[in-house]
Amino acid sequence: MTDSSAASRPFGTLVPAMVTPFTADGAVDYKQAAELANTMVDGGCDGILVTGTTGETSTLTDEENLGMFQAVLDAVGGRAKVIAGTGTNDTRHTISLTQRAAALGVHGIMLVTPYYNKPSQAGIQAHFEAAANATELPVMLYDIPGRAGVAIATETIIRLADHPRIVALKDAKADFSATTRVLANTDLDVYSGDDGLTLPLMAAGAVGLISVTAHVAPRKFRELVDAAAAGDFATARRLHFELDPLIRAAMGHVQGAVAVKQILKWQGILSSSVVRLPLVEPGEAEIAAIKADLAEAGMEF
Repeated sequence: MTDSSAASRPFGTLVPAMVTPFTADGAVDYKQAAELANTMVDGGCDGILVTGTTGETSTLTDEENLGMFQAVLDAVGGRAKVIAGTGTNDTRHTISLTQRAAALGVHGIMLVTPYYNKPSQAGIQAHFEAAANATELPVMLYDIPGRAGVAIATETIIRLADHPRIVALKDAKADFSATTRVLANTDLDVYSGDDGLTLPLMAAGAVGLISVTAHVAPRKFRELVDAAAAGDFATARRLHFELDPLIRAAMGHVQGAVAVKQILKWQGILSSSVVRLPLVEPGEAEIAAIKADLAEAGMEF
């Protein structure tokens, strides 16, 4: 396994998959993005993932993606790792966006499995290797079959771990057996990509969390990650239970970006909860369900 100290992690250990704030008329709000990034780092996050799934990357232009990378770098680049979500389902496009992000000075790259195309495992491996060959930055794979339509097979991940720049995995597969094999057979820094699985994955050797729900409770997630990393599983288990209703609020009723933007607006952190179509803001029944879960966690709005 790799060095267990947080300082050795090129992507940090608590990383919000940051939402992309929009103005009331749907334009990217770079000022709010910078403010949100600072709020996250002040709350204990040591990395920021910019324009991943929760950042609504699929509805952003390349220029908007790059603008978000720059805004977050300017805001917190000296205090936290800034990770650019540059993966697409087009290898040439992925390489181009990765190289443009690198030129801005981001600290690392996250590449999602090519979605919609449903490539073979040979195609998935070739895609990731081509993108990693095109940059000198550390690369994180993002395995999320529920969105991509195809999983990165465990054997493919193990082969890709031999690439000198592929050093981490965001695991959103919810297959504990498969993750166990990756942890046992590679030196990849594995991150839970599912907020509710942080405790069991870290107990098995994952190094941290890339989180949606951490937007609304970064300090408590910081405590959970630190307790698990220290082997204090009594504390980690207590925090896991305390965070469960927050995770349900953020992830259990509507798409994560939709719920989190709404909660951040209630918290006074964002001025707008606007999302881009095809996402829509939550309806009355969904808002009631989100508020009920938040109330269980002691958050009343």
